[in-house]
Amino acid sequence: MTMPSPDPEPTRSPQGGRRRPSPLRIARALLASQYALMLEYRAEIVLWALSGVMPLLMYAVWSGAPAGVAAGLRPEQFARYFLAALVARQFTVVWVIYAFEEDNLLGRLSPLLLQPLPLFWRYWAAHLAEQATRLPLVAGMVLLFIAAVPEAAPPLDPLRWLLALVAMHLGFCLNFLMQHAITMLCFWSERASALDRLLAIPQLFLSGLLAPLDLFPEPMRALVMHTPFPAIIYVPAQLASGGPIAIGPAFLNVFGWLALLLPLNLLLWRAGVRRFAALGA
Repeated sequence: MTMPSPDPEPTRSPQGGRRRPSPLRIARALLASQYALMLEYRAEIVLWALSGVMPLLMYAVWSGAPAGVAAGLRPEQFARYFLAALVARQFTVVWVIYAFEEDNLLGRLSPLLLQPLPLFWRYWAAHLAEQATRLPLVAGMVLLFIAAVPEAAPPLDPLRWLLALVAMHLGFCLNFLMQHAITMLCFWSERASALDRLLAIPQLFLSGLLAPLDLFPEPMRALVMHTPFPAIIYVPAQLASGGPIAIGPAFLNVFGWLALLLPLNLLLWRAGVRRFAALGA
């Protein structure tokens, strides 16, 4: 598929030379091309979306469990939480390591590195385009679940919904940077995706995907809240479902991890590209 040019009608500077396209036009063209590409794989994306319904399965497990009553969670709170966790799960999933590894193994990495656009932004745009493709599917699943479980309808609180959207995007950014850091190991190993399992295991148990963190003992919960994993599922799910959460510390924790991961990713990228160039790949 041919990517549309980011500057279909080149403009010229007063001196007669070609003027570089604005970042906004480049971003628009990149997102449009990636969205068109994702539409080509819409059947596969439907399967991806359906594979992310684990929160609904966990609701069926926890809704009748006595642990929720002991933690002070009512059945409607469980329903709202796991519905919000479903949405957060759908829009924070990251697969950059598999795309990068495939490009590396198939020999597509070298020409991509020669392009003026940093490879990071190409994968970032692909994820955003894939999220846009998922949107109608997720909306359908939410409506079906609310129709089946009416008490799962979240409380009408536009401010918390807005904070939940911001938290969900920050959770996606955090998850992307964590996996992207592991992705850089592809410069040293052909199968770095195996190392992603080391990240997937704690994320599964500590992100709030399997159960609300309110069910954890308080000392353990306080410790887990200082890790990056609750920002991916638990924080946006609590905000959207109306559950109790310390908003300020939760956002400060996210920004702290982002501030740590951004320079780490940059250092790993530069070291990896130097090694890639030194090997003459």
